[in-house]
Formats: sequence, structure tokens, C-alpha cells
Amino acid sequence: MSAATCAQRLQASLKDLRLPSMRGCFQETAERARGEALSYEEYLLELTTREQEVRRQHRVERALRESGLPLEKTLAGLDRTRLPRTVDAHVNALLEGTFLDRCENVLAFGTPGTGKSHLLCAIGQELVYADRRVLFRRCDVLVQELLLAKRELTLPRLLKRWSRYDALVIDDIGYVQQGREEMEVLFTLLAHRYERGSVMVTSNLPFSRWEEIFKDPMTTAAAIDRLVHHSVVLELNIPSYRLEASKKRQAEAGPGEKANGVDAASSPAET
Repeated sequence: MSAATCAQRLQASLKDLRLPSMRGCFQETAERARGEALSYEEYLLELTTREQEVRRQHRVERALRESGLPLEKTLAGLDRTRLPRTVDAHVNALLEGTFLDRCENVLAFGTPGTGKSHLLCAIGQELVYADRRVLFRRCDVLVQELLLAKRELTLPRLLKRWSRYDALVIDDIGYVQQGREEMEVLFTLLAHRYERGSVMVTSNLPFSRWEEIFKDPMTTAAAIDRLVHHSVVLELNIPSYRLEASKKRQAEAGPGEKANGVDAASSPAET
């Protein structure tokens, strides 16, 4: 069989086997293997490794899209020098991902602008890169999805689908006040994930004010109990990043721009 015929048949075989990366590089790799006197096993190993790498890259890209995580909030873009030392130490441990195996929760508290959302989203992205499944939802959006599923009698199906994720990131619990029915479905979700999957939560409100969220002392106590039983608490008692940046811009711009209405205190806070 001629080399050209062999290459054509191999192209067809790799297409049928759905190995596109190997199909695209086997000839180039074969030429290099001949030049470097690689064994058959080494040549085959390089081809399969290339296929694995590309498939993993595509898998991670799909998982990131599916997660709903804001992709601009990366670990590289997080100023970890601003984090309290104890929080930064926890971040190193969380990035290992073993807390997911123990179904532990991560609870980040702090005033607006301290970087809670950025921190948990950055950890979430790194977990996806480590082949973990993560789902991100703002609390108000998540509650509306739960309510819709309840009204359509598909809530158990939705909870089962979400249970396939290793971590559920719920951003800004308590930031938008919800009604009793809305908080009931949120409690149902927390109860369903208890000791079954990790929940990662950001909130501007300390636990002492969570009755404002769940509207009932008993429900509040039960929700807190389920969250903190197996958990890591990150307290970001630091100044607002956005407020600091606004003050710095004002100082650099001088009094002229400030007089034109640019005021750091009027800037919306970033969580």
C-alpha cells in the first residue's frame, strides 16, 4: 500500500472514530517521529495525548459556558494582597477542591465592594479548570427559576438536575428583599443540597440579620444550621475596592473633575 493511500485510509478511519485532533496532526507527527527515530509506542502516545488535551480544553470551555460564571472575575484579576491573611490561607485550601468531596459550604460575608463575588467566582472558575462542575446564579435569578419550577410542578426535576453540580454559587443572598414564598423555595434548595453538594454563598448581611431574608425565626435558624454545619466562613472586613479606586482617581484627576460631578461616594458598590 502506498503512503498516500495509507494516509487517506487513516484519515477516513480517524474521522469515523471521531478523533479530529489526531486526524489533523498524524501526518506532521509521523514526519517528526521518523526524524527523531521515535518508537511506534511513542508516536501513538503523542497522538493520543494531543487528542486528550484538545478534548479537555473543549470540555472546560463547555463547562465554563454552562456554569454561568462571570468569566471576567478571574483569579489572576483578583488582588489577593487586599484579603485578610486568614481568608487568603483559606483560598489556597479551597483551590485544591477537596472541600467539594466533603460537601462543605463556603460562606463569604462583607459589605458591598469588598470583592466577595469576585473571590468566589474566581475560585469557581479554577474548580472548573480542575474538571469540577460549578453552577453560578445571582440569588434573585435563582429564586425566580425555583418559583417557576414549583408552579410548573417540575421543582423536584430541577433540584435533581442541579444536584449534579459539585458546587452551586449563590451570589448576593439578602441583597434584594424577597417575599415569603420566594424564600421558601430557596430554603427547599438549601435543604435538598445539605450534605449532598457544596453551596458557595455571598451576602452583605451577617447571620444576625438573616431573619430579614427568610421572614421567619424557625426557617432562618434551620437555613443557617444547614449552611454552617460543614462550612468555611470568609469574612472580608476590608474597605470597598471600588470606593478606594474612585478616591484614587479623584486624587489623580484633581479638584476640577470632582467639581464636575464625579464623586466616589455616588459610585455603585461592586460586590
